[in-house]
Amino acid sequence: MGTWNSRGLRGSTLEEFINFSNEKYMLNQLALIQKVPTPITPMKIDHKNHQITLAYFDQKSTVDYIGVVQGIPVCFDAKECATKTFPLQNIHEHQIDFMTRFEQQKGVSFIILYFSQLNEFYYLPYDDIMKFWKRGKEGGRKSFTYDEINKDYQIHSTKGIIVHYLEAFQKDLLQRSKHGK
Repeated sequence: MGTWNSRGLRGSTLEEFINFSNEKYMLNQLALIQKVPTPITPMKIDHKNHQITLAYFDQKSTVDYIGVVQGIPVCFDAKECATKTFPLQNIHEHQIDFMTRFEQQKGVSFIILYFSQLNEFYYLPYDDIMKFWKRGKEGGRKSFTYDEINKDYQIHSTKGIIVHYLEAFQKDLLQRSKHGK
């Protein structure tokens, strides 16, 4: 269970970019994606200012975002990485379980990963996430590197949309159809 301090995690830049992009998608009737609220248990409240000043993250949330793109159910998580190596410990077992169950129900799961050092965004398809996850579970490397991810899934800013992930989503759908998924 993590701790939250009102000044510590006021909202990441990545999530703000994704929220803005999702707003644009909604306005253009391309997708309807909602941010899943992070469940917290308040511990201290500043009643004068009506603010939570100390809280604990509840143990199990699902993913950061859930919704639908042109009739296709989607769920995804937003992750940031300050280096060129992403530790798998930043993806929690319950998130993998949720994404797997979501995929079993014919939904599409993925991660949007921001390499802050490089100022680059990537869409990680579910199959790629699982390849890295299984490798780590089987005693292999417990992280993956920038060099290992598929650069075809780089996300670019386009048409006023900061994190235009729907182009990479479309590539993922094409790959899935090629493999009979």
